[in-house]
Amino acid sequence: MKSVDEIIAELTQRSSEKYKMNVVRMGIPENYSIGVPTSDIRKLGKSIGISHQLALELWTTQYHEARLLSIIIMDIREIDHHFIEKLMKDVISWDLCDHICKNLIVNLTSYEDFIFKWCNEEKMYLKRAAYCLISSSVIKFKNIDDEKIDNYLELIKLHSDDSRIHVKKAISWALREIGKMNHHSHDKAILTAYDLCENTDKNRNWVGKTSLKELNELVSINERKRLISSKTKMGKLSS
Repeated sequence: MKSVDEIIAELTQRSSEKYKMNVVRMGIPENYSIGVPTSDIRKLGKSIGISHQLALELWTTQYHEARLLSIIIMDIREIDHHFIEKLMKDVISWDLCDHICKNLIVNLTSYEDFIFKWCNEEKMYLKRAAYCLISSSVIKFKNIDDEKIDNYLELIKLHSDDSRIHVKKAISWALREIGKMNHHSHDKAILTAYDLCENTDKNRNWVGKTSLKELNELVSINERKRLISSKTKMGKLSS
């Protein structure tokens, strides 16, 4: 097993100034930015395998890329709610927030608890995480029932008045991913988006209009259950 120092050295070898500037622009302090594409981090994570202790050590380095790698190699059996809450306290960028949701939290049997706990959180990345988890769950799980979808849509309608762009984008993303599930969910998402468009609150209005741009372009194809954009190569073939 490689040591933390060896992994940081390997990440540094794969770094580029271009990616480092991208990381810095997201708000990560330059001294904790290495500058490695996420695709390279995933490859490295795959070569290392699951190692929870190493993951914890990588997280404490505070390097952004080391933390992304840490999430990939964490052992889900060692994780509870307290651990997740502790991780999220350190999150200061949208990509790490999303990475934790998509690669870790949604794999917990109790992931939905975090959605309802964080959906109206004052802390930006906790609130973003709630809607990222909605998106991640409707992508990952194919048979989510109508009642759960209705609950998610209600959360979107209730809390889409947030003015912070990283939150608004996550809420719009959640609404669009619900709309991609199937024709039935698409109809519900469209109605929700139109309701938001008609609202006098400019943030709800933004979420509705932004979501409709993609929802109105979705089509179905025989090979897939989920709907896709008519602008994609596969989507164009279906029209």
